[in-house]
Amino acid sequence: MIIYGFNPVLEALRAGQATKVRALRRVKGRIQEVARAAADGGVPLEWVDQAALDRLARGGVHQGVAADLRAMREYSIEEIVRETAGVPLILVLDGVEDPQNVGSLLRTADAAGVDGVVRQTRHAAPLGGAAAKASAGAIAHVKVAPVVNVARALEELKAAGVWTVGLAVEAGRPYYEVDFTVPTALVLGAEGPGLRRLVQDRCDWLVSIPLGGRVQSLNVAVAGAIALFEAVRQRRLADG
Repeated sequence: MIIYGFNPVLEALRAGQATKVRALRRVKGRIQEVARAAADGGVPLEWVDQAALDRLARGGVHQGVAADLRAMREYSIEEIVRETAGVPLILVLDGVEDPQNVGSLLRTADAAGVDGVVRQTRHAAPLGGAAAKASAGAIAHVKVAPVVNVARALEELKAAGVWTVGLAVEAGRPYYEVDFTVPTALVLGAEGPGLRRLVQDRCDWLVSIPLGGRVQSLNVAVAGAIALFEAVRQRRLADG
């Protein structure tokens, strides 16, 4: 996989996931930081021209640097739950198709201390360069479990003792009324249609974010961030 942009490449180098770096030769700026990180990690660095990076990034904003990434480790749901040190907090993505939203959600998941992300592989954005760029490098650190069937994944989470909370515009219960201090998986649906009916039916609770404006919906990445940091808030209060 090819990733591009300063933060994604630096985080991949720090995580030991980059196998080769390509960059524009510049005397000053953050490319020199990337070059030092590559040298420290023993990762080959090739100086290339603008056209070569444009081709690699396929039109994305590469900021003068790109990297080859070794195959990301794929986790199972059972591994994510088992490897959690405290009370699990998991994010489930039901067919989120915009790579910018996927990247933003991965960035938020990392910032909120989420233990892992479960994502549907069909009809969903790939974890490629655009998602990596939007994640600001968080893609190198978040555990991801790919699944074919989200409804079945929710059943697996329930069997592992994790409560499932679906975010749905039409739900009557406000998101802040749910107890996020218990093992929880927050479930987010695709842009536009939201959670599929079968997935909604598998959730223990359906909640919504009350809105006071004329626009009665939020971007999925924004909605996910609001709900995840409510979970963080509740857990911090509970820890005293």
